[in-house]
Amino acid sequence: MNWNALYDRLREQAPSLELRREEPMSRHTSFQVGGPAPIMALPKNEEEVQQVLSVAVLEFGVKPFFMGRGTNLLVSDQGADLLAVKAYDGLNRLELLPEGEWPGRRTIAAGSGVSLARLSKFALEQGLAGLEFAQGIPGSVGGGVYMNAGAYGGELGQVISSVSSVSCPSEEFVREYVNPQFSYRHSQFQEQDDFILRACFSLEPGDPAEIKAKMEDFAQRRREKQPLEYPSAGSTFKRPAPVDGRPVYAAALIDQCGLKGLTVGGAQVSEKHAGFIVNRGRATCKDIIELMAQVRDRVFKETGITLEPEVRYLGMEGEGWNF
Repeated sequence: MNWNALYDRLREQAPSLELRREEPMSRHTSFQVGGPAPIMALPKNEEEVQQVLSVAVLEFGVKPFFMGRGTNLLVSDQGADLLAVKAYDGLNRLELLPEGEWPGRRTIAAGSGVSLARLSKFALEQGLAGLEFAQGIPGSVGGGVYMNAGAYGGELGQVISSVSSVSCPSEEFVREYVNPQFSYRHSQFQEQDDFILRACFSLEPGDPAEIKAKMEDFAQRRREKQPLEYPSAGSTFKRPAPVDGRPVYAAALIDQCGLKGLTVGGAQVSEKHAGFIVNRGRATCKDIIELMAQVRDRVFKETGITLEPEVRYLGMEGEGWNF
């Protein structure tokens, strides 16, 4: 791929678009690891998104990689040979829409670059309940929609009424999905080549004092139980399927196998919360992958349960993820 030619054409087509060459992905992931992407585009609005897709896909046949804050992303030490399109810091409009067709509910529209922390705070300011769980999730609306982010029994899919996206590209360039499909840590957008522009959240009015108290309770629980002092990608593995009708949790299995504190290079199974792998300092992607493999293998050997990664891997073609 002639990345220089693509860069020059993007610069010509969209002079105001922020573009970076050989951008270290370690600057854009919560794990703080990862080599460079040949080009990173940071669109500020819908027009710039359309310009990027038009040039990349139609003219160069390049499928961009869409990302938010990189809070669920593990990138190869060698980087990734791709065009990264990052929504965070742009596409950050946030507004309360006029009362609509659903009596007793109000809708907040949020751009894909809005942080989930800002979204939940805005809902609190409007006296709207339903997003308290999102207060401590470090991702953005776009990434949260894509992954159906959740915590403490809540998921974004429970309160999303519609999602607008730009296709990659098609005749109908901007699409709106009403009541899109979600499941545990999954959305229909994982099977679609769409850039999420914004989402609408349907919420019920609530007592601001109760909403704030609930948010503070979740925040306190996070501080007490999660290793927030170290870079990580949150929960490393998905929740396994129930066994004999009983819920099973990855962190409990890992703890049960005595793996807290297990270390490979600069990566460690958190001593505070076994569900987290953390970067204790200068960890590499290779360290993290090797540690994940050791955890997965030990848990399977001792319990017969196979853990699946919740983090997404991004790397060079042919590199092994082996999960």
